Amino acid sequence: MPKSILFSQFDFVFKLLRQISLTTILAIGGLSVIFPAQVQAHRGAADEVDDCRIKVGFEYIHFSAYTPSISGSKTYCNKIPGVGETYLVFDYEGKKLRHVSIEYEITKEPEGTRVFFQKAAKILTGNVNQKVDFSQFGPGQYLAHVTVIDRDKKQDTHLPFEVGVELERSNTGLILLILIGAVLALFIFFKFKLQATKASD
Repeated sequence: MPKSILFSQFDFVFKLLRQISLTTILAIGGLSVIFPAQVQAHRGAADEVDDCRIKVGFEYIHFSAYTPSISGSKTYCNKIPGVGETYLVFDYEGKKLRHVSIEYEITKEPEGTRVFFQKAAKILTGNVNQKVDFSQFGPGQYLAHVTVIDRDKKQDTHLPFEVGVELERSNTGLILLILIGAVLALFIFFKFKLQATKASD
């Protein structure tokens, strides 16, 4: 084989690999903008607003969740990345609510399917800690209902949160990255192959 043709083939392969690498880097960079890493433990950022406080009258209840079998001791709030056994914690920030009957319920939205329910009771410890297995209900949007019951009056407060949604978005981003990389790699391959064919002619 003539050295000129051999050199041309090596040069073609080198340019192809370089172009594919550059394209892959650009694709990853673009997807990092489209699908930013949003999964953080609760209160992970300095400027993060604590939107997991449920206002009940003039008092507050703090909501948090953790999945020890999935993420160890990390705590979450309105974005729970793992789908599995999850401990939901409601902490009373004041002492007044300890002497009020409060009902707790978790529903999956938009269907409104009940996932968890605890009948109204006075929680003298100021802490409710219950386990829910979200793998039975799947990823999606959920709603925490906190209802204060005072004789015949009810005051219902809601807190939306999601389970396993960020994981689905991450998987979607990975699949999209692979597809984009494959399409661009094929395009570049045939482009350089055509150029090499013309050069050899």
